[in-house]
Amino acid sequence: MTQIGKSSAKRSQPSYFMSILGVSLVLFILGLLGWIVINANKLGQYFKENVEVRVYLRENINEKDSVTLVQYIANKPYVKEYEYITKEMARAKFLADGNEDWKNILDVNPLPASIDFKLRNQYVHADSLAAIKADLMQNIGVNDVQYPQSLVSNLNENVRKISLILLIIAIVLCVVVIVLIDNTIKLAMFSNRFLIKTMQMVGATRGFISKPMDLRAVINGTISGLIALAGILVLVVFAEKQLPELRAMRDITWLTLLGIGIVVLGILISLLSTHRSVVKYLKMKLDELY
Repeated sequence: MTQIGKSSAKRSQPSYFMSILGVSLVLFILGLLGWIVINANKLGQYFKENVEVRVYLRENINEKDSVTLVQYIANKPYVKEYEYITKEMARAKFLADGNEDWKNILDVNPLPASIDFKLRNQYVHADSLAAIKADLMQNIGVNDVQYPQSLVSNLNENVRKISLILLIIAIVLCVVVIVLIDNTIKLAMFSNRFLIKTMQMVGATRGFISKPMDLRAVINGTISGLIALAGILVLVVFAEKQLPELRAMRDITWLTLLGIGIVVLGILISLLSTHRSVVKYLKMKLDELY
């Protein structure tokens, strides 16, 4: 019987190898989608945090009031970064954009001073911006508040659509991944069905039979997850070399969670599929195994 067990174990090794390889490929595809989703969210956040609000100051505002207004805006929770643009700085930017100087026409600088600030992504919504504008317009030193309203509306709508599409793809792919991994494990366990039944026939308990196979499933799932994770990291490094902008959007926290999720998912599905297969073959009659 020992020889039978050894020969059966040897026959099962190629199945385990193909099982690990198959699970790794499927987890790699799922992890790749996860990385795309993370970057899509970061890209949406990047665009949102580049929306600029300009607060134009009144011509007759004194220096003390302008400093007070700058500090007021700087302390607001929705401000990510800000810059105080003096009249001369506004003129320099105007000329840098290729516009003609007005010195031959006007004696004074018609461009107002302004406070330009960028918002945190959670505040880039039509309602939030309307409330921010209403609050700032109450200040006596503010002449006008401008921001790209159409851009904000289109940006949020596009981010919402892309997020919904990626969510649907992720759900469908998760279901496909679970089914594929489950079938791959079942196929690997099919070659062990006679070994399982033989152990049962000589008096081994269900726990004694399933324990080493469940342990093997955990090991295989871990190996598959790590292989998939290594492939994703190689792809991420390669993509960041080709597109350096991706490096600026890298989120170590989410990438870490993605890696842990891939390994855990590989372990859980491998363990559950293996245990179900063992129980299934234990319940089957000997004739049904053929």
